[in-house]
Amino acid sequence: MDEALREGVAALARRAAAAILAVYEGEFAVQHKDDRSPLTAADLAAHRCILDGLQALTPGIPVLSEESRTADIAARRGWRRLWLVDPLDGTREFVKRNGEFCINIALVEDGTAVFGLIQQPVTGLLWHGAPGQGAFRRAGADDQPIRARRPAVPPLRIAASRSHRDARTQALLDALPGSEVVGCGSALKFCKIAEGAIDLYPRFGPTSEWDTAAGQAIVEAAGGAVLDARGRPLRYNQRDSLLNGDFIAVGDPALTARLPA
Repeated sequence: MDEALREGVAALARRAAAAILAVYEGEFAVQHKDDRSPLTAADLAAHRCILDGLQALTPGIPVLSEESRTADIAARRGWRRLWLVDPLDGTREFVKRNGEFCINIALVEDGTAVFGLIQQPVTGLLWHGAPGQGAFRRAGADDQPIRARRPAVPPLRIAASRSHRDARTQALLDALPGSEVVGCGSALKFCKIAEGAIDLYPRFGPTSEWDTAAGQAIVEAAGGAVLDARGRPLRYNQRDSLLNGDFIAVGDPALTARLPA
């Protein structure tokens, strides 16, 4: 990931954020997809902005966006490199107008997320990172290097719903007594891990690959890990389905030894 491409992607994210805020600041309708997830004009405006921009920046790299028609499985299996994009991650948070939504853009190579960028439209904050090159939080024009919290010493800070917890999440919390539960929407949880504000994010339930790829690249660049139920890093565009299984994101990989099986 060279500087010119990184800054080109950052500029796209800022333009998409402006398109999202133009909708957010007015009245908007909410539609629902077949899976009952919400869809707004902001999702579509950001999608068009990012799709057109990435195709211009890197015409040889295909783009897989949440709002694209899913590519033929056989075709995408032949993609060594691709962009994974969620143009508006956290549409439910957008509808609630709580500001906890973001834009996710990741570059995937041979199944691995090698670069990630997350932009929060409401605050203007941007996080980016590439494993081996470091992770950064950008406010305005200034990049601040960030690192996950290592070692993860008590009290741990865990991203989990305060009001709706499944049995596996509760079992994990019970195994780590004294931990502080932190509420945070969308892929911003990955950013909080990368900058040391959260130690652990367990996710038991389906997510899509565009929900996690950018965050994983940033977390790994900051020294953390995003692991599946067998303790392996999440991989992308390797299966017929674009759904992830259960995973945990941790700032300190050593923390996994303290978690229930």
